[in-house]
Amino acid sequence: MKRDTRKADAEQSVSETKSVLEEVLRQGAREMLLKAIDAEVGGYIDQHSQLRDEAGHRLVVRNGHMPEREILTGIGPVPIRQPRVNDKRPGQKFTSNILPPFMRRVPSIDALIPCLYLKGISTGDFSEALESILGPQATGLSATNIVRLKEGWKQDYETWNNRDLSQKHYAYIWVDGIYFNVRLGDERSCVLVIIGATQDGKKELLAVQDGYRESKLAWQEILRDLKTQGLNNLPALAVGDGALGFWAAAEEEFPSTRRQRCWVHKTANILDKMPRCVQVHAKTRIHEMYMADTKANALKTYDEFLSLYGAKYPRACECLSKDKEDLFTFYDFPAEHWMHIRTTNPIESTFATVRLRTKRTKGCGSRTATLTMVFKLVEQAEKHWRRMNGHALILKLIEGAKFTDGIMDLAA
Repeated sequence: MKRDTRKADAEQSVSETKSVLEEVLRQGAREMLLKAIDAEVGGYIDQHSQLRDEAGHRLVVRNGHMPEREILTGIGPVPIRQPRVNDKRPGQKFTSNILPPFMRRVPSIDALIPCLYLKGISTGDFSEALESILGPQATGLSATNIVRLKEGWKQDYETWNNRDLSQKHYAYIWVDGIYFNVRLGDERSCVLVIIGATQDGKKELLAVQDGYRESKLAWQEILRDLKTQGLNNLPALAVGDGALGFWAAAEEEFPSTRRQRCWVHKTANILDKMPRCVQVHAKTRIHEMYMADTKANALKTYDEFLSLYGAKYPRACECLSKDKEDLFTFYDFPAEHWMHIRTTNPIESTFATVRLRTKRTKGCGSRTATLTMVFKLVEQAEKHWRRMNGHALILKLIEGAKFTDGIMDLAA
C-alpha cells in the first residue's frame, strides 16, 4: 500500500514538473517568436525608411498589432499577436516569412527551443532552427535581423546585471558552479550562479557570471559586483557544495554570512568512497543524520556513523568529518526552512533542464551568448519557483531573532 502511495506521489510530481517545464517552454517560444517577428518587421521598415509621400510622411510604417491568434505547437498552443505594417505603396503588402498569414500549426517547434536558447543564436544556427520548424521558406530573418535579436537579449542581460540592489535583503543564498558542453575558447564554460531568498520568501536569480573553474577570484569578483550594485545587507546563510572557491571568497567579502554545506553533494561524495554493498545502508544512516529533529540527535547519529564505518572506510568518514562545522548549521534557523536550506536543490532542479538541453549543442557559443542563454532561460523558470515555507519567519530572522533546533528563542 505504501509503495503504491509513493508511486502515485512520484507520478504526480513528475506530471507537475513536466507541466511547469512545458509552460516555461511555451513562454520561451512565445517570447522568442515575438522578438523574431519584431526584428523582421523592423528590418522591413528600415529597408524602406527613405520612401516618403509628397507631404514627407513615410510610406512604410508600423500600425499597431493584429488580433491575437494561437499557434498550435508540439508543446501546446502559443498565443501570438503580430505587429501590423502599413505599406502605402500601390500593390505592396508586408507578409511575414517567419509566421505567414493563416498559419495555425507549427510542425516541430520543440526543435526550435534548444536551438534558439542554447546555440548562442548565431546566424547559421538561427536559420537552421527556423528551417527545421517552418521549412526552407523561413527566410524572414536576415543576418541584420539576427544581430538585432542577439543585441536585444544581450541588452536585457546587461541591464539586469547592473540593476540596483540597495533595497534588497536576501536571508538565504544558494550558490553553485554549472558546467556545460558549450566551450569558451579552450576551457569548458563554468557559469557561476547565485539564487537568493527575499524577505517575503520568494526565490529570485541574484547573479549569473562566468568563472574559471569556480576559483576564489571568480567568486570574489561576483560578490564584489553585488556590493557595488548596493547589496549591503549580507545574507544570513549561504548554501553550497564543499568544492567551491566560493567559501574562501565569502570569508573575505561576506564575513557575517554563515555556511551550510549541501547534504545531497556531501552524501554523494561519501558514498563514492564506499563499496556498493554498503552504500544503501550508509545512505540511510546519512539521511537519518540530517533529518534528525534536533542537532543533538543529529550529532549522535553522526558519531554512530563514524564508529560504525571509521575502521573499514576511513576516506568516507574523513569526507564527512572534515565539514562537520558546516553540515549542521541549518539547525540554527527556522525548522520551516530546513527543507529549503539543507541542499542546493533550487539551483540543481533549475539547471537540470539547462544541462539536458545544452548537451544538444557541443563546442559552440561565445561567453556573451552562453551567459545570455542561461539568463533568459532562468528568467522564465523563475516565474515557477516555489515560495519558501514559513516565509513570515524570514523577517524575524532578518531582525535578529535566534533559533535553536528550528524553534525561535523567545527569551532573546
